[in-house]
Amino acid sequence: MLIKVCGMRDLENIQNLQARVQPDYMGLIFYPPSPRYVGDKDPGVYHSIQLRKVGVFVDEELEKVLDRVKTYGLNGVQLHGKESKDYILELKKHTNVFVWKVWSVKEELNWESLRPYEELIDAFLFDTFTEAHGGSGKLFNWQLLANYPFDKPFFLSGGLSLTHAAEITQLKSKIPQLVGVDLNSKFEISPGLKDIEQLVAFKNSLLNTEINEGSI
Repeated sequence: MLIKVCGMRDLENIQNLQARVQPDYMGLIFYPPSPRYVGDKDPGVYHSIQLRKVGVFVDEELEKVLDRVKTYGLNGVQLHGKESKDYILELKKHTNVFVWKVWSVKEELNWESLRPYEELIDAFLFDTFTEAHGGSGKLFNWQLLANYPFDKPFFLSGGLSLTHAAEITQLKSKIPQLVGVDLNSKFEISPGLKDIEQLVAFKNSLLNTEINEGSI
């Protein structure tokens, strides 16, 4: 199970994350209204980080996204708004980063709405709907994913906490396209500052659960 820790901002916190948790991905949020917005920090400080960096954007101008990819050394882009197919085609035309498309889940999921994106992106990410575009700390109904119709891998997000490791492993046993989790607000001391001890505990719990379930 891949692990992405999103909403990172503080360099010392990031260094501790890299040294102790070693997640597969680290998320940097480039959405100004977010309390975890990267802001005006020197982009150069992130280049020393060996973790794969995912930039999170919400309906941002394409030129700004391309600039952030280059300036921050991003490996991937996570699109959290209403970005069109043409937008994604242009993004992939001008850069070689991987692209994840977020789907904000309410009371139901219309799979046909996702289908046009399937061939354009590298993964879907399902998050709980919120007007703030993420970071709500709330779960959505995972049973809505039971009939996931695509081969495309996806990440699970939205209110995940230390207590969910076993449930996530059980969900993966039923839906193999589930390849990873996106962790954020439930692992925070304050917005943008992660509790490293809790993240270590979650990773260990997830690994132990996978071993016990025979997933690895």
